[in-house]
Amino acid sequence: MTLAIVLAAEPAAGRLTERLAAQWRRAGADDVRVAADLTELADLVADATGPVLVSGPDLVAHTAVLKHLATSPVGPTVALVLTDPPAPGQATVREERGQVVEVGAADPSGVFGGALRVGAADLPALADAARRAAGGGPLGAVDRLVADLAARGTLIFAHRVRLLVAHRVGDEAQRAAAESAVAAVDEDRAELKLSVKERDDFFTTFFVSTWSPYVTKAAARIGIGPTGVTMVSVAFAVAAAVLFGAGGRPALVAGAVLLYLGFVLDCVDGQLARYTRHFSAWGGWLDTMADRFKEYVVYAGLGFGATHAGFRYGWALALAAMTLQTVRHMTDTWYGALHDEAARRPKVVSADAGGIGGKLNAASTRVQADTGSVSYWLKRTVVFPIGERWALIAIAAALFGPLVALVAVLVWGTLAFAYTAGLRTLRARWMRVPVLTTVDAGLHRDDGLLARTLPTARRPLLLAVLGALGAAGTLVWALLAVHGGGDLPVWVPVLALVLLLGAAQGSRAPHDGSLDWLVPAALRAAEYLFAIAVGVAGRAPAWMIFGYVLVLTLLHYDLTARLEKRQAAPPLHAATLGWPGRSLLLAIGLIAGYASYALATLGAYLLVVFVASVVLAWVVLPARARGGVRSPG
Repeated sequence: MTLAIVLAAEPAAGRLTERLAAQWRRAGADDVRVAADLTELADLVADATGPVLVSGPDLVAHTAVLKHLATSPVGPTVALVLTDPPAPGQATVREERGQVVEVGAADPSGVFGGALRVGAADLPALADAARRAAGGGPLGAVDRLVADLAARGTLIFAHRVRLLVAHRVGDEAQRAAAESAVAAVDEDRAELKLSVKERDDFFTTFFVSTWSPYVTKAAARIGIGPTGVTMVSVAFAVAAAVLFGAGGRPALVAGAVLLYLGFVLDCVDGQLARYTRHFSAWGGWLDTMADRFKEYVVYAGLGFGATHAGFRYGWALALAAMTLQTVRHMTDTWYGALHDEAARRPKVVSADAGGIGGKLNAASTRVQADTGSVSYWLKRTVVFPIGERWALIAIAAALFGPLVALVAVLVWGTLAFAYTAGLRTLRARWMRVPVLTTVDAGLHRDDGLLARTLPTARRPLLLAVLGALGAAGTLVWALLAVHGGGDLPVWVPVLALVLLLGAAQGSRAPHDGSLDWLVPAALRAAEYLFAIAVGVAGRAPAWMIFGYVLVLTLLHYDLTARLEKRQAAPPLHAATLGWPGRSLLLAIGLIAGYASYALATLGAYLLVVFVASVVLAWVVLPARARGGVRSPG
């Protein structure tokens, strides 16, 4: 149940309170109350069980602005932030990476818009902040409230207003001007434009978003939800993969067209969610998992097609592309967590502020601010985002075939990885933020029970890199041995396993180094390379090795999606054994001469656990919480 409270403590309360109360009802609030002061607000919050929406009486805005704030998916607690010049009594804010990092900032990036949504977990802090701020001060009541809430360390996200109108007014002239500005904007048309991301990549911006809103509008009219669009997008990608595998120019061209249309629908599902304001944790999780599944199924189709066309190592290229992209995504996730943590910390002038890290940070900020410039679009394109990847695959496959498409993806992906990893490493050393101290490192390392039984060793990054090098060396040795017609010496996988288990010893060590955000990606690389080495040495079918690694990526993307959404571990996470346990079982299978059986059996087991975990997390447990049975929507 969502409660909206209009705080009518300011002199202008009698003018706009009734209007705001009606707008909150249209925006989706289940109950709307008017509080005379912060003490009464605190009492109302104390009895609330769901999100609470709070606004002052001086806000004139489109109802859509309030609805967007109420349904914002970025976090549980969100504040409206405006670009208007601050008036007396209004709190200035400084925002970084979508977070309000300071209220009452000397170098503000905006002004508090007089409205916020507070998640259920932050309601005790809201009630305490209201009682503390009730004593008065130079700021208005709602501004004192958000200032005290931020001072308590509450994570507050910023909601900016684009295309629509929102202003805080202080007199009748300002109110009349703001209401005229509201009336001059077509609300529905603005909402459709807002469904498109403000900043997207080059291919998506100019070759998809120019016409995808029409598809979004049509889907909304006929009642198709974002989940339905996602599933159609998956079907298109699977069909494209089948056509790429079949080969032949007509099939390759048709596959390229389907892949493009599938990507358009991949954009439409998010646009539709933003346009209709139908957000859910299930939808966000499904979108993340579907994106990766679609891409890797396409790699599988390209690998099969290249092999079918006579290239011996088609599946190997597909495996390399999947491994590279997954490791890249892991570094993206953890670097984002690092940057978010740095933004939340007080600004401290680093000794390296004038060094290369500081200069790179300043240069990146300037480029990102210069939207539309050549340098801006070049920076967004060179990192090889998903739109550019799918465009490259479609064009290369249609014109040259699956082999060229895979090679192109690998070459560009490797260069992009080297570029981003190098720059981020320099910037991370400059930021000096121990990001993994703020999360459950053992969970997101995916260590499992075996790692917790091993002695603890420090230097987790060094151990992870040594484990990855050991796995890579084993793979190279296995390739050379199999190519020469021989077998892999037993001591090689044993030595690699020792290095891997050594990497697991860093599980409980503090991950407080400036580069420890690289640890999860290094561990993913170590496990994937070792699994591939076991499959090669055991002469398992290439498609089986690919399938096993694909299942591993699903498990790891599930963890990543939950980290990004600040959710708990999957229900059956312990049953996945952790990467050390899985690697140990594969090593035993290889030494015993049953590598193929080990890959097939363990892969099937992990897939069953993954599916069961998904059903538990998104169907069974929510149904029990609701007291009934219903599928997620």
